[in-house]
Amino acid sequence: MRRGRLRVLLGAAPGVGKTYTMLEEGRRLRDEGRDVVVGFVEPHGRAATAAMVDGLEVVPRRTETHRGLRLEEMDVDAVLARNPEIALVDELAHTNAPGSRHPKRWQDVDDLLAAGIDVISTVNTQHIESLGDVVYEITGAQQRETIPDAVLRGADQVEVVDLAPQALRDRLATGLVYPAERIDAALSNYFRLGNLTALRELALLWLADEVDQALKAYRAEHGITGKWEARERVVVALTGGPEGETLLRRGARIAARSSGGELLAVHVTSPDGLRARHPEALDRQRTLVERLGGTYHEVVGEDIPQALVDFARASDATQLVIGVSRRSRLTAAFTGPGIGATVIRESGDIDVHIVTHAAAGSAISLPRLGGALSRQRLIAGFAVALVAGPLLSWVLWTLRSDASITSDVLAYQLLVIIVALIGGLWPGLFAAVLSGITLNFLFIEPQYTLSIGQPRQFLALGFYVINALLVSYVVDQAARRSREARRAAAESHLLVTIAGSVLRGEDALQAMVTRTREAFGLSGVRLLVDGEVRVADGEPTRDERHSEVPIGTRGVLELHGPELEASERRLLTVIAAQMDAAIEQGALATAASAADSLAETDRVRSALLAAVGHDLRRPLTAASAAVSALRADDVKLGRAERRELLATAAESLEALAELVTNLLDVSRVQAGALAVTIAPTEIADVVFAALEELRAGPGELELDLPDDGPRVLADAVLLQRVVVNLLANAMRFSPPGERVLVTASAFRGAVQLRIVDRGPGIPAERRDQVFTPFQRLGDTDNETGLGLGLALSKGFVEGMDGTLEVEDTPGGGVTMVVTLPADEEAVA
Repeated sequence: MRRGRLRVLLGAAPGVGKTYTMLEEGRRLRDEGRDVVVGFVEPHGRAATAAMVDGLEVVPRRTETHRGLRLEEMDVDAVLARNPEIALVDELAHTNAPGSRHPKRWQDVDDLLAAGIDVISTVNTQHIESLGDVVYEITGAQQRETIPDAVLRGADQVEVVDLAPQALRDRLATGLVYPAERIDAALSNYFRLGNLTALRELALLWLADEVDQALKAYRAEHGITGKWEARERVVVALTGGPEGETLLRRGARIAARSSGGELLAVHVTSPDGLRARHPEALDRQRTLVERLGGTYHEVVGEDIPQALVDFARASDATQLVIGVSRRSRLTAAFTGPGIGATVIRESGDIDVHIVTHAAAGSAISLPRLGGALSRQRLIAGFAVALVAGPLLSWVLWTLRSDASITSDVLAYQLLVIIVALIGGLWPGLFAAVLSGITLNFLFIEPQYTLSIGQPRQFLALGFYVINALLVSYVVDQAARRSREARRAAAESHLLVTIAGSVLRGEDALQAMVTRTREAFGLSGVRLLVDGEVRVADGEPTRDERHSEVPIGTRGVLELHGPELEASERRLLTVIAAQMDAAIEQGALATAASAADSLAETDRVRSALLAAVGHDLRRPLTAASAAVSALRADDVKLGRAERRELLATAAESLEALAELVTNLLDVSRVQAGALAVTIAPTEIADVVFAALEELRAGPGELELDLPDDGPRVLADAVLLQRVVVNLLANAMRFSPPGERVLVTASAFRGAVQLRIVDRGPGIPAERRDQVFTPFQRLGDTDNETGLGLGLALSKGFVEGMDGTLEVEDTPGGGVTMVVTLPADEEAVA
């Protein structure tokens, strides 16, 4: 029997239209004359989805009773007995009720496929088993219903039902996805714009990976080994040197120019694992690869160029990025073509980018001032003298004649000049002496002896030595000037790099210390300010020698590594002066910050005095007037009048006590002396206590609290004060006839209490001000208090390790969101 085909509609999140699309496709197939039935569809109360079921044959569901609940599931036996051509089965990852044929719906679907029935089903990204932990990190929602990746990858066809994140939020806000009471919490939790964007990317990447696997399988089946440029894949070769960061960023830019470009970094190590000379640099570059969205790989191979090309071909790479060779031309002449040339020759149709890295990364190594010429040039000069001297002697001896002595002398003189140009003084002197002895021994009478018969011949040998000295001196001075110029340029580059690091926003002292260690080749540098380590870079060994450089009057710079030369200490003095300025600047910034804090304290104190003079006058005046009237002897008061005056006095004193209490609480919050007792607390108990304190009834409030009541870790007394303040504000600003909604929900290890009103709302530019003491947005009367309610609420919530945030209510109004840590033991 032919096995049925499985077609899965994959969505990033609930509400994108998977079920609607499935039913729409079922109706289209039915109109084409295909035998289509609905095995199971869950409309979730969505009218448009329910309307799409009309006209389609629906197989009756099977009913199961579990713990007193009546549950409906797909009747697999009924669908098999009906034996349609196509069955529509919603929610492939659904867990069946106990007593069902299989624990999971995808297992039911497998039975239908085995019977030759084609199935169209739906699933969300969060239900894919391998993506469960990723989805939890994004949304904070733990998924208990999952489907194995193998089931989904085994489907004959997977399609993404896509909807832009903002469009999905608009659908949700208009009530097309969830009922009205769930909209606010959904918009603020799972259906945040960032969450939906990330879930959408997951769905598209999962499908892209599936397409990629299918393409690889097709190529393997048909023996296709050529490059298919379905998308750019850029491979960056890393050696572990400092140029790696430059290569990675260049590769990332190349990959970013094409849609869906992929970045891969590879390091070739030897079979014994000893090729990597800078493991710490490779670790930094591995981290950079991950930040750039790429992947890091290590391959083993003796032949580096071939290993790189093989990896690039295995990865279907379209671009290969390598660094320019660090070898000199002389070294290249003796050792043959480098890795770059070999890679280009073997790469075939893979484009190769050779990137220069003369200023790679931020490490600047200053050239050492010692001998003017390098050791390599000295060795090369002696080598030329030893090789070219005998060769020239053989040529001249072969061509000698009685009249050739002049040309012989000029030839040896030319050899001396060439050796001096290459190696400087000592190789030039060596070549002069060697050529003089050879000339005397072979070409000057008497031959084959080293005797000098005429003073003129001795003078000729002296000319050889003088020529060598003069040429060597010129070469040495030119090399010394060149090295000094390079060092000056390197010093300038170092200072410019330090300044640039600070301008780019890096920590000034950290940048200076890091660049100092790199520039002078030190193993570690530490900056101590007032005897404490402020900044450190590198890992010096315990027994390694170190020196100290004073930094102003407060700091000391410890240098671990080789002793610095006088010229290097001159540059270090400039850096030390910059460090001293940076330390002083930091001290001034700290002082300025403290001054700002004092200014803010003075501002709050001034506002407090103004508020006390304005807002406390009314209750004090009312209480004083009532007491004075009661004490007056010349006024006769009736029982009702006395009762009214006493009530006025009591009311005013109660208001006065509340204001003073709030002032004291604000003082404690700002001083950090708030006493908080954290304990597991029932949200419902706190809300009901607040309602009783406010004497609020059903006509003013609507409660949507879970039956099991999420528990939080909080101070019940402080939390009640918070709820009272927030409810009082919401009720004050709600329009007549509109009730304030109070909801609670658990989310990612926390509990959110939401107080929703339909009032005028708060402008976005003024939201930060609502939590500032003595701010009363939009209030113009004298009856609204000191404006401390929200400031106190925020201080109380933060004192309980929570947050208080302001959000827009869909359709108008303000939603105050209190987030507190959940009682994990209760959740467990």
